[in-house]
Amino acid sequence: MEKMEWTRKPERFIISDDRIEIVTEPHTDLWQRTYYHFRNDNAPVLQTETDEKYFSFVVKTDFTDSRHRFDQCGIVMYLDSENWLKASVEYENSEYQHLGSVVTNHGYSDWATTAVPADVKTMWYCLSRREDDYCIECSYDGENFTQMRVCHMWEGGGKIRFGIYACSPEDSSFRAVFTDM
Repeated sequence: MEKMEWTRKPERFIISDDRIEIVTEPHTDLWQRTYYHFRNDNAPVLQTETDEKYFSFVVKTDFTDSRHRFDQCGIVMYLDSENWLKASVEYENSEYQHLGSVVTNHGYSDWATTAVPADVKTMWYCLSRREDDYCIECSYDGENFTQMRVCHMWEGGGKIRFGIYACSPEDSSFRAVFTDM
């Protein structure tokens, strides 16, 4: 990917030509207000910037090391603490995880999930932009993508930043691996 910059650089990471690894830090997350009423805005985010109105971004995530509740890694479009979206698999327990997406407009997050087996350890994501509307898709194999969500971003019509993130909301840490961008 072209020039990528950190929003909240993690303590431990590796960037090479074909992969990015992030070791999450405990108590990191992205969430704003809705339902739980707390606000978390401290997850490491690595993004590039564009003003292209029509594009798609694809990445493969590997979260084999994830074993603690709420550990997650995936795609993100982070504009500021009040306006962003993310998609990831979030570890829940030894039986299932949550494949989900969060859209945050004007400081309020919503969360859409579906259960996937706990033995799923990789997931592909595709983020597509059509002006200020976005589509998030996922795939187990990198070839057959299914829609997770279509959304409107109220502040997402101009120049945006998008890329990857990883976090561990509770007292845990894991290695997230990103390839095939």
